[in-house]
Amino acid sequence: MSRQRRISAVVALLAAAGLLVAILVFLVNSGLHFVLGVAGLAVAALGAWWAITERGVRRGVGIGVGVLGVAALISALVLAVVDSGAFVVHLFAAVALGVIAVVSARYALTPHLHELDLMHAPWRPRHPVLICNPKSGGGKVDRFELVEAAHRIGVETVVLGPDDDLEQLARDAVARGADCLGMAGGDGSQALVAAIAIEHDLPFVCVSAGTRNHFALDLGLDRSDPRRNVRAFTDGVIRRVDYATVNGRLFVNNVSLGVYATIVQQDSYRDDKTQTTAALLPELLGNTAEPFDLQFTSADGTAEDGAFLILVSNNPYSGALLDAGERRRMDTGLLGVVAVSPRTGAEAATLVALSAVGLRKTSPHWHEFTTPTFEVSSAGGTAYAGVDGEALELTTPLRFRSHHKGLRLLVPSDNPLAESRRRARDVSVRALVQIAAGRPPG
Repeated sequence: MSRQRRISAVVALLAAAGLLVAILVFLVNSGLHFVLGVAGLAVAALGAWWAITERGVRRGVGIGVGVLGVAALISALVLAVVDSGAFVVHLFAAVALGVIAVVSARYALTPHLHELDLMHAPWRPRHPVLICNPKSGGGKVDRFELVEAAHRIGVETVVLGPDDDLEQLARDAVARGADCLGMAGGDGSQALVAAIAIEHDLPFVCVSAGTRNHFALDLGLDRSDPRRNVRAFTDGVIRRVDYATVNGRLFVNNVSLGVYATIVQQDSYRDDKTQTTAALLPELLGNTAEPFDLQFTSADGTAEDGAFLILVSNNPYSGALLDAGERRRMDTGLLGVVAVSPRTGAEAATLVALSAVGLRKTSPHWHEFTTPTFEVSSAGGTAYAGVDGEALELTTPLRFRSHHKGLRLLVPSDNPLAESRRRARDVSVRALVQIAAGRPPG
């Protein structure tokens, strides 16, 4: 453990302690304003929920309640500034301590380059094949000239045509002797080609040519310029990550059941996502809505029925506010499960209000846990599912499983550093204490 990392860990711990003291002082001096602000935020969220899930007069009431909540929140902030002459000083000090704590902690938790070099050896395939979807991401394959970039480094390319079967193209590439498969496309295409690579024990290259590229994001790959991902074929290192399956079908991101999966089944969704969602939410989540036919067992062994949302992810999502839609690690060997199971509109609205102030986990209708396997059943025998964004209808029970480090990736040589920086966002006091003491965290 380097001396710089140990010093950074100590600085981070001291700054975090100072920040805690600053927050306590602020609460003592402005406790009433703080309570008013939190209440305003909760009321605003409650009103927004009614506005989204109700129609007519009820929607109008929801909008009014939301406006009152926002007004209360703004009033609390204004009163805090007026009543506390030192408010700006306290705020600046708290922000400064927070920045110091975060920056120092991330430096302490990020291994240096020479440490990473010892963990990864370069590897170069002899006959790599990159399959490109020219329609994905609004035409990123053509816009970034990915076919030309691949040809310049000796990579065979296959361009997906409108009548082509992507799975068959991948199998044909293997039959021609490919020793590495790559996919330039969206997450659904990545999952399909990755499944063929796993079947034949070949490394896989993810080229971020889709619209959102969630898989590439959570791998720490460059999403702004997919040409940098193509470098993995000539300047790559092997990295093993998890993949997951639902009833044997591979997915790299998540499977959504319930409200979202029902909405994406609609033919109008792809043409007008906002209008379709606004029209369906009152029917799916309003007071008169029927519960969804979904049953599962929660982490404490309780049988739950009628969940209106179940999200099963390949590795758990971060609990941090700024990174809530991201996974910081892709090799935990665990599924992340989030389920929402209120039985009435009032219970759902209460849960939304609690979520707005960070207290959703106190609700008995919020379920969040990790597990290597998971099962969802339904009385009807089928369930709508969004599998890596693809709308499907699957036979139940749905059996989910995490496959620990089952996917062999070939990534650019700088990706291990990007990966370690993402992991460093999971700051814990225990890890910092271990580093400060000269021991590896974990």
